[in-house]
Amino acid sequence: VHMHAARRLHWDLRLEMDGVLTSWAVPKGPSPNPADKRLAVHVEDHPLEYGDFEGLIPEGNYGAGAVIVWDRGRWVPLEDPHEGMRKGKLLFELRGYKLHGKWTLVKLKNGEKEWLLIKEKDGYVSKDGALPPESVLSGLTVDELKAGKDRAAPVVKELERLKAPRRAVTLEEAEPMLAESRERPFSKAGWLFELKLDGYRVRAGREGGGGGARLVTRNGHDIAGAFPEIARALIALPYEGFIFDGELVVTDGAGRPTFQRLQNRAKISRALEVRRAAVEAPAMLYVFDLLAFEGFDLRPVPLEKRTALLERIVPRVGPIKYLEHFRTDGETLYEQVMRLGLEGIVAKKADSPYRAGRSPNWLKIRADRVDDFVVVGFTRPKGSRSGFGALDLGAWQDGKLVYAGRVGSGFTAAELKDVSAVLERSVRAAPAFSGPVPKEAGHTWVEPTLLVEVRFKEWTDEGLLRQPVFVRFRDDKPVSDAAKKGAGSRERDQEVPVESTAPRSPLPREVKFSNLDKVFWPEEGYTKGDLIDYYRAISPWLLPYLKDRPVVLTRYPDGIAGKSFFQKDAPGFVPDWIRTEKIWSEDTQRYIGYFVAEDVESLLYIINMGTIPLHIWGSRLTTLEQPDWCILDLDPKAAPFLHVVKIARATKSLCDDLALPCFIKTSGSTGLHVLIPLGRQCTYEQARTLGGLLARVIAAELPDIATITRQVERRGARVYIDYVQNGYRRLLVAPFSARPLPGAPVSMPLAWSDVTP
Repeated sequence: VHMHAARRLHWDLRLEMDGVLTSWAVPKGPSPNPADKRLAVHVEDHPLEYGDFEGLIPEGNYGAGAVIVWDRGRWVPLEDPHEGMRKGKLLFELRGYKLHGKWTLVKLKNGEKEWLLIKEKDGYVSKDGALPPESVLSGLTVDELKAGKDRAAPVVKELERLKAPRRAVTLEEAEPMLAESRERPFSKAGWLFELKLDGYRVRAGREGGGGGARLVTRNGHDIAGAFPEIARALIALPYEGFIFDGELVVTDGAGRPTFQRLQNRAKISRALEVRRAAVEAPAMLYVFDLLAFEGFDLRPVPLEKRTALLERIVPRVGPIKYLEHFRTDGETLYEQVMRLGLEGIVAKKADSPYRAGRSPNWLKIRADRVDDFVVVGFTRPKGSRSGFGALDLGAWQDGKLVYAGRVGSGFTAAELKDVSAVLERSVRAAPAFSGPVPKEAGHTWVEPTLLVEVRFKEWTDEGLLRQPVFVRFRDDKPVSDAAKKGAGSRERDQEVPVESTAPRSPLPREVKFSNLDKVFWPEEGYTKGDLIDYYRAISPWLLPYLKDRPVVLTRYPDGIAGKSFFQKDAPGFVPDWIRTEKIWSEDTQRYIGYFVAEDVESLLYIINMGTIPLHIWGSRLTTLEQPDWCILDLDPKAAPFLHVVKIARATKSLCDDLALPCFIKTSGSTGLHVLIPLGRQCTYEQARTLGGLLARVIAAELPDIATITRQVERRGARVYIDYVQNGYRRLLVAPFSARPLPGAPVSMPLAWSDVTP
């Protein structure tokens, strides 16, 4: 929507249709009050490029005057738009920075070009009809643009008064200030408190001299091309040079940052897809610090002075927003963050200068999400656990109970025992909730009479709890008080998240390699650099197996002749662009932060840590308890390799008879791995049962060379068919992974035609 101060002030509503901007001139402007039926005159179409225009049209030209981008966003036709144009009634939804909800354009019966623009009744109605007059890009009004008002002058005058040094600062030079962690919130005079957002930390701005907009990550890479809506707004700001510190986020339908959608945006590289994503899933840049402005270096200036100036120069509405802070009372803000299910808060000392690196003057306090859920079922315990395995949970949605996932951690032994008895007395044949039922077997459904409080990280796009931990039973509240859609974090956006069409992230990421000449295989003379080169070359084939899968490292800092150690937990110093995911461990009763290597840079960073083999889970993060495969590990120990091959061929024949597909790879050591794909349709227990059945049949067919006996001394010279590897958290050496053995063998996928005696 343009606001256009031509001969007469008016607004131009422009809707992209068939490759052009179909336009209406609205003399009084759009109104969010349904009682205001605004005249809208259908005018000539405009090219798409005109949608970003903001400036002065010179006198003597058509439409001479000042033009600002008053609003921008996405329009969604709710009926066939071509039919609507033909019949004279166009119903649509607007998702802009100012205009929201349902609207109608109705053509007047006796008019040729005259329509009425009417706001439909919904949650976005406003009776007073007042909307901000400024541009969503530059923050200027049409009068300020027309008058050529110097918005920078009063800020420069204040910087001179503050004795800020005159010094040119580049975005690369302005390295970020980082916060230390703190467990508990606090309130204290002299401190400012702000929201901690779940996004990408960036420095954003222009460096003067006619330079373009830049959006620089903590690793020094410019991602402005991936977020054109932010770059466009940075260019439109009426200043020569400036550097902001902020957080780039993409939000859900309730306005909360969602890191998953931001990652989806960052992975898109094709120009057309980037342009579409900028409209369908627009990013927001929340700025919280001003590091440089018009040739001044603000970093020595106290924080509260910097933020006061920042608030003056950032537009009130649009894709760039000032992140407000709160003085003194951090505890109240933290309580609100907990209630809303946000990431946490950051505390900052009001008089602190901006200094690169981690500082006690900035403190981050994370918040978990907590809500109440109805118990709708349970799973049986496994191994040494008693009582029950996990509780199935439900939440209310539109007056109906729907499945919300399950929680299996956080219970004491007494709770497992006591609640198990209650659950057994309330068993029912069918689930009490509506909608989809979990595919995996092993659920026992119960009457929905028990309420529990659960702490969790977030809701997945599938509507399930991520990383849930039991807190307590709520016998003080009725089950009707359980989580409801629309309350807290359960409100889901109706839009479909942007799908990535690119094979990998377009963001360049630098890995600083070390000790490349260190010999890792003494006999062969292979170095750490050779290992890195191998993984770089094989990465196009290896990475698909690592995608969305927890990875465990075995590190050999001094090569295969030196000491090694097993590492599950990713250390805290890894770069932000490397994905890690926390998974609860029942053994250690804590979360373990696993590496997830999804791109070549992350892979090479891990290898540079001295990692030789990569071991992976059999399941992916989205379905941790449903493995991708059933594995039979053919372990020869003292048996000849010819016997391993014969057993592998017998397994292939058995699978063919059962119409089961199967694949094979070398272990990289002395054996072979046969994998039967399961398509994430089975539990680990079912995978183990299948593996056990297949192994028993093979061992019965080839008793002289095959066994399922685990004790090494009882195997003799027979090959052990290990099906016990099918278990939750059990690891498999990744395909194409190097092994820490003489000769530097790898675990190599094979064609069955290659597996011959």
